[in-house]
Amino acid sequence: MAALKRLYSVAAVRIAARRTLPRPVFDFADGGAEDERTLRRNEQAFNEVAILPRPLNGATTRDLSLDLFGAKLAIPLGIAPTGLAGLFWPDGERAAARAAAAAGTFYCASHGSVCTLEDIAATGSSPRWMQVFVYTDRGFTREMVDRARASSYDALVLTIDNQMLGNRERDIRNGFAIPPRFGVAGTLATATKAAWLLRMRTRLPKLTFGNYARPGDTATVGALAGRMAAMLDPGLSWADVDWLRTVWSGPLLLKGVLHPSEAAEAVARGIDGIIVSNHGGRQLDGAAASLDALTAVVAAVAGRVPVLIDGGIRRGSDVVKALALGASCCLIGRPQLWGLAVAGEEGVRHVLELYRKEIDRVMGLMGARSLRDLGPDCISFVQGMGPLHD
Repeated sequence: MAALKRLYSVAAVRIAARRTLPRPVFDFADGGAEDERTLRRNEQAFNEVAILPRPLNGATTRDLSLDLFGAKLAIPLGIAPTGLAGLFWPDGERAAARAAAAAGTFYCASHGSVCTLEDIAATGSSPRWMQVFVYTDRGFTREMVDRARASSYDALVLTIDNQMLGNRERDIRNGFAIPPRFGVAGTLATATKAAWLLRMRTRLPKLTFGNYARPGDTATVGALAGRMAAMLDPGLSWADVDWLRTVWSGPLLLKGVLHPSEAAEAVARGIDGIIVSNHGGRQLDGAAASLDALTAVVAAVAGRVPVLIDGGIRRGSDVVKALALGASCCLIGRPQLWGLAVAGEEGVRHVLELYRKEIDRVMGLMGARSLRDLGPDCISFVQGMGPLHD
């Protein structure tokens, strides 16, 4: 799409998404918990890491590929689980999965997808990962695992920082609901979002959480959301992690790890990968930024399993900085939703290509020929320039 060429950065894609989406829908993706300190710090932390280039190393060509859980990835960046992607573009999850596959990387399906995990698997996108929770109803958790296995998902991602819902005040202020109810003022504002309304007009009344709706189930999406929230278990413990390890033999990652001792314990209990994450600042406001927590987690893991990271990654240089600090790979959430909102599958492809080009350019300018050349000697810590997120 010619219009995408004018969107020269992830920040520009975000602005286009804000213009495209009704305010409550944009804020649902863009916002965080309470005062959004952690949300802002996620981005700010990258400003406090400076790259130390060595251009005389020579980097005529750059290899951005890596091996992760038996799969060859073309870039060190994948798509994190993001709920309700189908609210931003019709069939949004499947579109994003196809875009990830085209970019040569993985897509992690959210438990809260609009379509089912089987629908996403039917795209043939690979590698594909599946997000799971441990619910009060362990039988339902087991059912989700069994469905992921039957649909040949390559890895499970157990999210551990969502045992209670965060206090997302933008959603409260906007009166966000599924399907969206905008009120008088919101309806008037939404009238200016004609392209989104036209795309979604037949989808909004039927919007649901595909993995939770049963055949013949007449429950509204609001009722399903309530059912999901009621199944969250604040008593989640290591015993539950051990149990999940016994029912899934493939790669199992923990997402939501910030404390180094938790990372070390996870490895000791047979977890295959760690995702350093604070849920994009949407859960515990005041939690450490992902990048601030990364170094200690990497040290605790000591190379025994891959350490991945998400949160605040808005440039290819951010990816390079995270890899230099010891991450094996990065994930993005909001940026792919912004791309989805603007142009569907092509929008997500565009976002991933922006990152690829930026990673390649940064590595060329710093004299890095492959990801193996990135390490602590490539960076220094400086006083940051403040958050970029408005």
